[in-house]
Amino acid sequence: MSGRLINSLREERLERRLSQQALADLAGISRQSYAAIESGASVPSTGVALRLARALGLPVETLFRLPARRPRAVVADPVTLRRDRRLGRVRVVRVGRRLMAVPLGEQLGRFGEPADGMARPLSGGRVHIDLFDEAPPESALLVLGCDPAFALVSQELRRRTGLEATWLACSARSALEALARGDAHIAGVHGEPALAKAGLPFPVTVVRFSVWEQCLIVARGNPLGVGGIGDLARPELRFVNREKGSGSRALVEARLHTEGIAGDRVRGFRERAASGHLAVAEAIAAGLADAGVGIRAAALAWGLDTLPLEEESYDLVIPDHFFGLPAVGALLGLLRSPAVRRQVEALGGYDAEGMGRRR
Repeated sequence: MSGRLINSLREERLERRLSQQALADLAGISRQSYAAIESGASVPSTGVALRLARALGLPVETLFRLPARRPRAVVADPVTLRRDRRLGRVRVVRVGRRLMAVPLGEQLGRFGEPADGMARPLSGGRVHIDLFDEAPPESALLVLGCDPAFALVSQELRRRTGLEATWLACSARSALEALARGDAHIAGVHGEPALAKAGLPFPVTVVRFSVWEQCLIVARGNPLGVGGIGDLARPELRFVNREKGSGSRALVEARLHTEGIAGDRVRGFRERAASGHLAVAEAIAAGLADAGVGIRAAALAWGLDTLPLEEESYDLVIPDHFFGLPAVGALLGLLRSPAVRRQVEALGGYDAEGMGRRR
């Protein structure tokens, strides 16, 4: 059994307008120790728990409690982006009144991420999840989108606040469709047309994440001498496209149209579709393709060269009915941190000015 405790320290402290340092001083402990207790990362001794309760004028059992006994199994709605894949290992995230099963097998990069349990399909489209006895901390947010930088942000959110955010990579179209169905808290999109065409059935707030560089990605040293989009029609050049509904694919199609080049003339245009910017770069680094379109940060991660195409804004779309969630507030506060902006910009090809601000 886990020794984890659930506490209401943050709520009680904020209600009394106390800083972490002030409450730590009242309890006779360091601010670092207090922060670890408040986030749930540390379990207080009996004496510390009693002193914190006395400082807030509350019974200790009101301030601290054991987590509810974890059920053996739950039924949830699946977040499925690829119909040909089984769910298997999943994270369970509550979105509104619904439990969502997020498949960890959707991206190979999450191979080692802890799961809440194993899912199997039920009739009617829902899934049965056999929960593990010892599961990771509860995830407070489900974010869909194609920016790999959000993995870094979710790690910083966990480190600084103790809150868990689950990120699932998908195209802007898939993210917005899932948001419209009520399957997620936040969708990431790039380009105003994607949002304009979404037809979301509720009001939303759009928050700036970053501006990134979209590039034509080629092998290191550009051995085939690719000079631009027009070269994609060369018969010897193998192209790896993005999945339908992605902004990168739309960009390629628009540039080919401007060049007067039909997609059928590009080798691999319809046959190869990578899911995500990193997958494009990985295919080129592995020698499976000679060129693709993606963000510069993905190319740098695989040591590849780039030819700039354009800059795009990447934004987070948040339904107004989720905007008041404490986890959303914590995320926005984190995004406004200069240190987090520097971390994102260090990935390369990002301009994080205005990150976390409403557009």
